[in-house]
Amino acid sequence: MAFPVSAIIRMSSVPVPASGDLAAFLAGHRRLFVLTGAGCSTASGIPDYRDADGGWKRAQPVTYQAFMGEEATRRRYWARSLVGWRRFGRALPNDAHHALRRLEEQERLTLLVTQNVDGLHQRAGSRRVVDLHGRLDQVRCMACERRFPRQDFQQRLLALNPDWAALDAADAPDGDADLDGHDFTGFAVPPCPHCGGVFKPDVVFFGENVPRERVQRAMQALDEADAMLVVGSSLMVFSGYRFAHAAARAGKPIAAVNLGRTRADPLLALKVERSCAEALAFLL
Repeated sequence: MAFPVSAIIRMSSVPVPASGDLAAFLAGHRRLFVLTGAGCSTASGIPDYRDADGGWKRAQPVTYQAFMGEEATRRRYWARSLVGWRRFGRALPNDAHHALRRLEEQERLTLLVTQNVDGLHQRAGSRRVVDLHGRLDQVRCMACERRFPRQDFQQRLLALNPDWAALDAADAPDGDADLDGHDFTGFAVPPCPHCGGVFKPDVVFFGENVPRERVQRAMQALDEADAMLVVGSSLMVFSGYRFAHAAARAGKPIAAVNLGRTRADPLLALKVERSCAEALAFLL
């Protein structure tokens, strides 16, 4: 039986930060739709965007419109990415990724949808994954649509900008680095070798739409599930929140593991405010 969102809000219990309750929730719902966010990868050394209140910890990420419309923005982006990719590209899955892989091995998942662009779920062995916002380990020509491995593009960046190879800076989310104060005007960004077009990471930027087929596949899997599990996401961005809203409208209970507020707090049947790896440790 489906309940309206208002009914789900009235039915929601006070969040209880106990992994035992999460184990009971998972045991009681055998077909799970899982949505993960940045908090799932922080233990792998990849910073997240938001604080415990759901606010930005730093300046908002570059928009699609600025990246495509301004050469200076592209120079700044790729210079920061050249430095940040060295560590981002070597990041390894943590216990949260491995725990979710175990759920898939137990045939408990209809689908794992991740808002992350790091590919760590796949590196942990998960196969039923939709990369909602794409993958940072590929670059895409915006003119001819050819795609290339990010590591190959890194070598081209280094060949054109050898003086940047020795720079180091604090990691920022999504594979870039904090290089405030540097002059990016001399940074060279290679064009597509086939058509001369603009290269962009094969990820969904702010101001860009998530491909329709990814949303449709995720919604179909949510329809087949009997509950939703959110792992490490504040759900502040609509591209992720839409699934929690749809689950609530369909009367499907939602559990969330997140350190801090989520946009869907009023819709949750259970909330566990612990690190993702700690909260899911019982699966390992």
